[in-house]
Amino acid sequence: MQLKALFSKNVFLAVKPFSALKDAFRAGYGKQQLLKDIIAGLTVGIIAIPLSMALAIASGVPPQHGLYTAIVAGIAIALLGGSRFNISGPTAAFVVILYPITQQFGISGLFMATLLSGVILLLMALFRLGRLIEYIPLPVTLGFTCGIGITIGTLQIKDFLGLSIEHMPSHYIGKVSAIVQALPTINLADSAVGILTLIVLTQWHKLRLAIPGHLPAVIIGTLAALLLGHFGFSVATIGSAFQYKLSDGTIGNGIPNVLPEFVLPWNIPNAQGETIHWTFDRIQALLPAAFSMAVLGAIESLLCAVVLDNMTDTKHHSNNELLAQGLGNILSPFLGGITATAAIARSAANVKSGAFSPIASVVHALLVLFALLFFAKALSYLPLSSMAALLLMVAWNMANVGEIIRLARRSSRNEIAVLFTCTILTVIFDMVIAISVGVLLASLLFIRSIAEMTKSIEQSVPDDLQDVLAYRISGPLFFAAADKVFAELHDKTVHTDHEIRHIVLQCDAVTVLDTGGIHALTHFVQHMLPHQQLYLCNMQFQPLRMLVKSNSVSALQKINYATDLAETFEKIREFERITE
Repeated sequence: MQLKALFSKNVFLAVKPFSALKDAFRAGYGKQQLLKDIIAGLTVGIIAIPLSMALAIASGVPPQHGLYTAIVAGIAIALLGGSRFNISGPTAAFVVILYPITQQFGISGLFMATLLSGVILLLMALFRLGRLIEYIPLPVTLGFTCGIGITIGTLQIKDFLGLSIEHMPSHYIGKVSAIVQALPTINLADSAVGILTLIVLTQWHKLRLAIPGHLPAVIIGTLAALLLGHFGFSVATIGSAFQYKLSDGTIGNGIPNVLPEFVLPWNIPNAQGETIHWTFDRIQALLPAAFSMAVLGAIESLLCAVVLDNMTDTKHHSNNELLAQGLGNILSPFLGGITATAAIARSAANVKSGAFSPIASVVHALLVLFALLFFAKALSYLPLSSMAALLLMVAWNMANVGEIIRLARRSSRNEIAVLFTCTILTVIFDMVIAISVGVLLASLLFIRSIAEMTKSIEQSVPDDLQDVLAYRISGPLFFAAADKVFAELHDKTVHTDHEIRHIVLQCDAVTVLDTGGIHALTHFVQHMLPHQQLYLCNMQFQPLRMLVKSNSVSALQKINYATDLAETFEKIREFERITE
């Protein structure tokens, strides 16, 4: 019972819902702060409306599910979370994971995977894994986000150019091949609308207006599509590409102007009207994808929170944020939403617009809800090529080419190798493989670099001690470095012009000694020439503690210790006098 109570207490201390909201209120919340939140929320909402639909389409589901996600996540995760400025909703990073799930299991499978990922995020929060994000190296992060950007950009070419592709292959090489083969089917009207939208998106900032360019670009693209349609050109839109069916049997095109309905994720029929029976084997097949979604959601949310902390000089609560992300993703599929996480671009826009608290995210979600209820018919006119243009911009920003170039200029070959390895693995395989291999490769290369720093430097000895060799060991004596260092010392001891009776190792620069170092030291003592004495001096606390713990090894009992070189040399002189 005591252990259970202690565990419950620790969990309570680790995760505290509403922590970001409480921080904002403690900082002083009044009418002025509320006005800032409203302005920021409206600004971000304008960005979120078209982007949420575009991301849903890219994930293989109807656009309204992206709006549902922005509404649910924008309210629930923001209020429960640990970051005052995070804006959560559908994000581009998930597209490469969600699209294959939708193709294989349908929307029910996507909802079930989202639910499972929420449970995994919840467990990550309860086990206090929020700080582990700090152990993922920057080249790994840049590598897999660049890979995701490349994959997302590739997927948008179909709608951007209006290509006719009946089935998109699951593997990246197959996708590229299908796109190339379909190039003769290009729709010039779709392409013209997409290019116009992309031009507006890239040039809008030059007008220096307070309104973000996302919605104006899509509106201009829609007007261009309507104009082309008036002259007989066909442009694919949300209304022409998607249909919906309500619970009362109502069927319509585009987006339904109703509130998100409560659904059971496991009871949703597929495109053929059949309900999937969720056996243990089916759930097991979803677990790798759900784990990928949870890991990516944790990484993106916490990275976003760190970026916003630097922008606002605040401090987020990592485990609380994971808790909110988990609860949000558990709730989202029951209201028709897909996987959600914090969106860096929307969150940064939130800060730049003057947000003060999570209330800004709630306002953004309410604006999305307002657009869904009162402008659903207008949203159905949005061209798919304009949606693709939005995601091409997102993909370019995710690729982070400028940061990669800066990293390549100032970093070592090891970091560049890790970055490009992660990028290639993300594109060819998936994000989890890329992160796993990237972290492992970065760790091994880091260990090698640290091991190469450990050196043995010969020290001068008094003239009256001609049978003494003294070396200063600089660097950690751990498993990757110790064998090499002691092998070199053994060779230097053997290959000398005169007999060596005493070996002195000055260890003031040895900060770490592990089991591998103890093993190498034992091996060195055992293979020393007959009648040689080994002295260790200037030992730091951790190495000395390891030697004391290992003193039961007979070879290590032969070692002599001294506080410094002067004392060591006096001990050697005393030994020589006694043995003469």
